[in-house]
Amino acid sequence: MRSKGNKKTKVNIVTLGCSKNQVDSEVLLTQLRGNGIDAIHESEKDDSNIVVINTCGFIDNAKQESIDTILRYVDAKEEGLVEKIYVTGCLSQRYKEDLEKEIPLVDAWFGTRDLSRLLKQLNANYKHELVGERILTNPHHYAYLKISEGCDRPCSFCAIPLMRGTHISRPIEELVLEARNLAKQGTKELLLIAQDSTYYGLDLYKKRKLAELLKNLSDVEGIEWIRLHYAFPTGFPMDALEVMAGRSNICKYIDIPLQHGSSRMLQIMRRGTTREKTEQLLQTIRATVPGIAIRTTLIAGHPGETEEDFQEMMRFVEQSRFDRLGVFSYSHEENTHAHSMPDNVPAETKQERVDAIMELQQGISLELNQQKIGKVFKVLVDRKEGGNFIGRTEFDSPEVDNEVILPTKNYLRLGDFVKAKIIAATEFDLTGEVQAADS
Repeated sequence: MRSKGNKKTKVNIVTLGCSKNQVDSEVLLTQLRGNGIDAIHESEKDDSNIVVINTCGFIDNAKQESIDTILRYVDAKEEGLVEKIYVTGCLSQRYKEDLEKEIPLVDAWFGTRDLSRLLKQLNANYKHELVGERILTNPHHYAYLKISEGCDRPCSFCAIPLMRGTHISRPIEELVLEARNLAKQGTKELLLIAQDSTYYGLDLYKKRKLAELLKNLSDVEGIEWIRLHYAFPTGFPMDALEVMAGRSNICKYIDIPLQHGSSRMLQIMRRGTTREKTEQLLQTIRATVPGIAIRTTLIAGHPGETEEDFQEMMRFVEQSRFDRLGVFSYSHEENTHAHSMPDNVPAETKQERVDAIMELQQGISLELNQQKIGKVFKVLVDRKEGGNFIGRTEFDSPEVDNEVILPTKNYLRLGDFVKAKIIAATEFDLTGEVQAADS
């Protein structure tokens, strides 16, 4: 066993889960470095004596990944490779008491709103002058901008309010300041995220202010794309669509998690809407913002879902022709409303339903992508992979959506926009031919 002795403190931040956790880790990283502490995100070297693990507690697979990661660092601590392990984030918020008993070698556990307490544990102070500043952990040309925290919705299946608390909007001025700072770092694309972006402003301004926020962010110099994620369908602020339609730097893209296509299941899920209202909303979105790409997520196998409900969801997907779609197998989460119901859809049936929806969506995606062949799109270059550059159109968010493969012998600078003519298409990717700058 080797010990690091009195070596100077170095903190490694390990992030699991969603983009909201990534933002939290970036804020922590910024605060630590602002306090003069040597901190790194996802270090590949074995040279950090303190590890902070930012966990996810969303569904079973994510929880298991978080626990496995904690145990891996506990083993490293027993081998003398690290001195202190601190755990924060959703899993820690939700299961702190149980985890403290099960994994006693973790030095301290923190919840999702314990940043100041965590910093104090690391001999750092929360610096208010750093609000609006952030060290990015992904390529600097795009950045996630968390516009609010928590959620007030009563969805039957969701444990997020248990982990993230009630909805708290961030002030418009603070978000604009952060956007300006990011633009100065070279950020060209802002990805707006929240647990529920539709609700933005209701708590702070007593009315929905998403449209005003979009206008203000759209005015920030240097920001060329703004992308809206996680817009809850119930109570959607229609004035936001008018802003999207009228501002060239707001992407014709919306991520709107609908969760089901059966009115009966939407009622059981406590979503506050019906299939008919959902279809009307989709029509309004498409009519107000022509050409918009709509991404959604669905859940298969929620308690009470019958074969008839599932077939209705299949028909809904077929009819709606979403540009992008993800589907989750229902996870029976403690202390949620649905947990009081019998988890009566067998695991294999859930998986069969997930597979069936994705097979249907693959056909839709292929048809929609093939319609792009021969057309020219503005593409943001994300990375180089093998002999190709990889980018995205305004209709695609990083990591979850289509990519544009750009085979070229010429060097393309990462973070630049190029024009590309689509020459081939598969279900989930496009191949583009880079056009001359003056074409």
